Amino acid sequence: MNETLWPTIDSEHLIVDSKQMLILEKEMFSDGMPQEALMEKAGIQISRWLLKKKPLLNHGITVFIGPGHNGGDGVVIARELFLKGFYVQVWCPFPIKKTLTNNYLNYLTSIGVTKLVEAPDANGKELWIDAVFGNNQTRKVDNKLIKLFNQKFHNKYGKVISIDIPTGLCPDKGEPFLDNAVKADYTLTIGLHKIGLTQDSALPFIGELHHIDVGVPTSKLSKVDKKIFKVTYKDIKNIDLPSLPKNSNKYTRGRTLLIAGSDKYPGAAYLALKGAISSGAGFISAVLPGIVAESIWRVAPEIVLKGTMSCNQNGNSSLFSALKNIDLSAYDSLAVGPGIGIDIDDWQKSKDYLMAFGGLLILDADALNRISESKLGSNFFLERKFKTWITPHSREFSRLFPNIKGETNVELALNAAREFNISVLLKGANSIVADNKKAWQLFGTDSQTARAGLGDLLSGFVAGSSAIDLNFCRNITTGFFAKYVLLHSFAASKCKKGSNASAIGDQLSKLIRNRKTRQIS
Repeated sequence: MNETLWPTIDSEHLIVDSKQMLILEKEMFSDGMPQEALMEKAGIQISRWLLKKKPLLNHGITVFIGPGHNGGDGVVIARELFLKGFYVQVWCPFPIKKTLTNNYLNYLTSIGVTKLVEAPDANGKELWIDAVFGNNQTRKVDNKLIKLFNQKFHNKYGKVISIDIPTGLCPDKGEPFLDNAVKADYTLTIGLHKIGLTQDSALPFIGELHHIDVGVPTSKLSKVDKKIFKVTYKDIKNIDLPSLPKNSNKYTRGRTLLIAGSDKYPGAAYLALKGAISSGAGFISAVLPGIVAESIWRVAPEIVLKGTMSCNQNGNSSLFSALKNIDLSAYDSLAVGPGIGIDIDDWQKSKDYLMAFGGLLILDADALNRISESKLGSNFFLERKFKTWITPHSREFSRLFPNIKGETNVELALNAAREFNISVLLKGANSIVADNKKAWQLFGTDSQTARAGLGDLLSGFVAGSSAIDLNFCRNITTGFFAKYVLLHSFAASKCKKGSNASAIGDQLSKLIRNRKTRQIS
């Protein structure tokens, strides 16, 4: 099976930086699209979005007009809402610099829209629309303006909507240029998603993020050199993974081995195994600490115990004694790390077995911490010549890759994947999956996935799911990894029996069964 590109390359999914967006706009203009046409389209599309939310408009609208073309978008919005019968006024906190915006503004005042001389009152109930700078922001903004907007936001008398980018927020980093940025209830991003808006750091400022399509041609989107995709729960229905043939048996439905748990963290082993079972993998084996091995048959009798790990005086598991007696070539995937604790001497003795494993190696939690503290450090990934997926959170990532730089988490993940030839899941509020060419950023996912134990569940689920799919296409890509992560998060969002990892594991099992019969909703 050849993996189809997921999600599709379109304006709803593609994420770009500010320069890429400007290049696309210039190409559209050079092809003959007038700047007025793009401004009209953006403003009218936003007006239509607003008219579907009339309660926001009932107390009137104040549009903050910026000096450039983002301000021109704001003028079109003001004009369209005024013509629909709403009370509209505008204020220009800075001198208008673009002729087109100034011409539009002159027409707006000629038809009766009030242009304020002084700043509006933040205690009023009207809707404020921030159309000040948008995607062209490159430096700090007058802090008085930001304070005025945020007084309005915190008073809760009326909503704040930012057009394209909240004023004061870097469109590429997703961080304020100075100390603060406008805090919006809604941000309406025009054309394509800007990378700054999908970063964890932007969440306190953007409110609800909505996409405004202005018809960027797909032919131009396919030429964008760096492919970064925004994926949400809406994309679940388009996930295409192999379906099992009716004559499959347990050995052709994926063989995975999990090495997890310790005397210190026995629960991590149970959760990782729960995740593997929920994947539907046909043959799940485990290497476990003695304390877990003694009881695993009671809670997961389908698990084949391949070995036990002794633990040192600090309660951390020792892998070496078990690994030397296991034929790892019998497995499609191998997951190592959840709850094993830190034992660097043991890692030094064990690493050669993992380095030589020819299947998919999934490294999580304490396996990553052991690598960080080992002699090789992240060079372990360079010496390993086979497919490797890792699942660090931000602190684990920083310890693993202290020399990797990037303005956003997306860049960090891409740069690490490129330098070390691995696939990276960088966990966060908006988790990222990346390889050396593409990245998938999860957005709008359920915050319940950010809980202790769910990472262990995910590791097991990825191990089991990848083992199944490796039987149908030996060279599964990082896109599969992104799909597994999204499915895991979606299961948490759908769990009606609580949000603990065990209950979510049950929901994940149900989700996978439904996916096989195309019943996901």
